Amino acid sequence: MTATITHTGKVILAAAGCGDPELITVKALRRLQQADVVLTDRLVSENILKEYINPAAEIIYVGKQNNKTGSATQEDINQLLVHYALQGKMVVRLKGGDIAFFSNVLDELQTLVDNNIPYEIIPGITAASGASAYAGIPLTARGYATSVRFLTCYKTDTVTAVYWKELAATDDTLVFYMSSETLDTVVDNLAAHNIDAGKLVAVVEQATTPMQKVSIGSIYDYADTLKGKTFASPTIVIIGKVVALHKQFAWQLNAATGALYFNPVN
Repeated sequence: MTATITHTGKVILAAAGCGDPELITVKALRRLQQADVVLTDRLVSENILKEYINPAAEIIYVGKQNNKTGSATQEDINQLLVHYALQGKMVVRLKGGDIAFFSNVLDELQTLVDNNIPYEIIPGITAASGASAYAGIPLTARGYATSVRFLTCYKTDTVTAVYWKELAATDDTLVFYMSSETLDTVVDNLAAHNIDAGKLVAVVEQATTPMQKVSIGSIYDYADTLKGKTFASPTIVIIGKVVALHKQFAWQLNAATGALYFNPVN
């Protein structure tokens, strides 16, 4: 009896950048042109999917959004990576932003290692870099901040009381991912720990896209300006003294429309 031979392909864990399709790297673009299968996140520009991918490649949408109906599970994604790679195919797992920032890449890496599947990692422009650049807010600047912290407060109990105190006291620029729905909690905790009034908050919606909007406010005036607002997904929050630089260096006007650049998961 002849044994079945399994030909193992390769998985490319690639970043698409954070909205503007031209922010994808040349290396990621080349891998997309070689791909047999592309598993794409929700926060990937449709222009990338239409214009940059091998026309013969199969595109599978595996977007996730707070466990809403229609979202793919991480286990589903892991199984798809193994399924297609074991068919000998070149699989590109395309993620929005950068591959290593709040992207669940660890689960996928472990799956590939456990199944002896070759892989490659291609970094990209994360939302913090894109949002700050397109809003004219340097994340570090002489006299303003010399370091940055990347955080998330996607649940109200993610950050401890002790850490809120530290965050309120630091001169680091604070960048919150996936925290627009808990922004009231972020601001309330920083204000409760007497954050310097010179540290402003910037809310950047749909950064680097034609629908980008930047809202700037004081932590202590937040209740009268931004509290309770619903922000478009994705939204990045930047807090610190550097936010004041937006007024001088903003180079892109806020969108006049409230349209969504990325399709939501229903």
